[in-house]
Amino acid sequence: MPSTSLSTRKWALLEILLIIGFALIPLFMTFPYRVNIFLSWEGAYRLYLGQQPYKDFGMPLGYGYWIVPALFFKLFGPAMITLVKAQAFLNILAGLSFISILKSFDVKPGIRITALLVFLLSYSLNNFWPWYNHTVIVYELVGLSFLLRGLFTDNKIAGWLMMIIAAFFLFLSFFTKQDGGGMALLIALALLLYNAVTSSRWSALVAFIIAYLSVALLIILPLGAGFSYWFNHGQAPHSSRLDPGDIFTEIMAWSAWLKAYFLLVVFSIAAGVSSWKAWLQDRKAVTFALLTLGILAEAAIFQVTSYTPLDNNIFFHAFCFAFIGHQLCNKLSFNTESRKFIGMTAALVLLWWSGAYWRYADRLTQRIFPQHDIAAEMKATGENIVSRHNYMVIKPDTSFVDEPVGQWTFTNLPVFKRIYMPVSTVKGIERVLALPVVKEKKSGLKVLNMTELTPLAEAMPYQLETGPDYPLWYHLGVGMFNRQLHTFEEKIKAHHYDLILYEYAPTLNNFYPFALRPVLQDNYMRIDTFLAPRRPTNATIEIYVNTSK
Repeated sequence: MPSTSLSTRKWALLEILLIIGFALIPLFMTFPYRVNIFLSWEGAYRLYLGQQPYKDFGMPLGYGYWIVPALFFKLFGPAMITLVKAQAFLNILAGLSFISILKSFDVKPGIRITALLVFLLSYSLNNFWPWYNHTVIVYELVGLSFLLRGLFTDNKIAGWLMMIIAAFFLFLSFFTKQDGGGMALLIALALLLYNAVTSSRWSALVAFIIAYLSVALLIILPLGAGFSYWFNHGQAPHSSRLDPGDIFTEIMAWSAWLKAYFLLVVFSIAAGVSSWKAWLQDRKAVTFALLTLGILAEAAIFQVTSYTPLDNNIFFHAFCFAFIGHQLCNKLSFNTESRKFIGMTAALVLLWWSGAYWRYADRLTQRIFPQHDIAAEMKATGENIVSRHNYMVIKPDTSFVDEPVGQWTFTNLPVFKRIYMPVSTVKGIERVLALPVVKEKKSGLKVLNMTELTPLAEAMPYQLETGPDYPLWYHLGVGMFNRQLHTFEEKIKAHHYDLILYEYAPTLNNFYPFALRPVLQDNYMRIDTFLAPRRPTNATIEIYVNTSK
């Protein structure tokens, strides 16, 4: 080994430091209120309180997504910033699993480090809030890392143990999100089947299938009858997002990165194979190729079935980079462990993925190169100036807001510590907490909170409504259906609630059921309106009180 190389221990230490370092960066920051983060809070908070899924509340997916956030609520207390801490832990798990997968394929340390940097910059750094479309991939990576360890170990007992652990995490992936978890299972079965055929040993495949089914039964059977109604497996009233036409159109019309990587992966395989018969017997080489192609296929489907946020499928970059780099370095005489190679490739990766960190560095550069004040120049010259910053003008209805629409600030409530929101939202929360109905009914306050401000259950506080037919969230056609809508309509007409918070989001398809708004207006009195904590500010929160009591 050259004198400029690092020892095996130092490589491992460097990998761990990178993974933990990147994961901890968000813990030293403040954050704007995140769109959809209310769902991360609500599920974790209900589990934290001891409520049981499908018995105390229903949801169209499994509860795997909320396990880690709920545990962190137990450890650090229910607060929005605790969700960031939970995500830091998940990012550490993801990074360690990614490195473990590469080690199973004997990827050289230099390529591992640069591939890890791609993984951290492209996939981990931007995911500082928990979200099920990310957590499903984290559990998949953990499961695949154990599965590969089990496939390539010579210890039969250790191999079976690895298969059991892999089965647990891969089912947890499915029980976080059906699409990503289902594709993770298919990838795992493909890897197991190939290795069983090649080695003529079927014990790993059998052990995995038995373990997976056993884990599924142990988790699902105690959930009761409500599970079959709520868990979306394509049955009415749910709808499937798996549309072959949409997937094909997305791939053919867009997906440039996916298609480019597919070509490069195929070319790199073909360039490195002198005998296809011999290559097909090389278990590690073929398994690595199958895994990479499987990840590409998963990303192609995942971008259609799980379309928010738009870039939630970019986990494929790091896998393709690692595979192509591994193939090239096996073919060419690169000293991938030299400091020169590491420094050069790391610099190029940092340039490639500069967008991941530039938003933070840009705060410093703006002090050196302040942005041109277009508004001031327009005022001074009297001319209309059009630039890339103002060529589109969106003016939401904010006539009811006294505060500056674009100004965000913090609140003194512990549950929102280090989280900033529009001034209108903060002052609106203060007015809600000061309402006589809130102050007089500290115990037994009946609240329907159909907004993104779900942490108010802890801040107010009020008791969460429960029941086997009660939805975890209120997106009509996704989180609840007409049956639940009818129940809410009847409760509102019967003046069941003391206080109702309703978010009106006209640009979103029944994110909160539009049909409830006229029922509210007919049966309750609206006493306040303020901005919802969204960017752009395209939704409002309306406060209704019961005047019949």
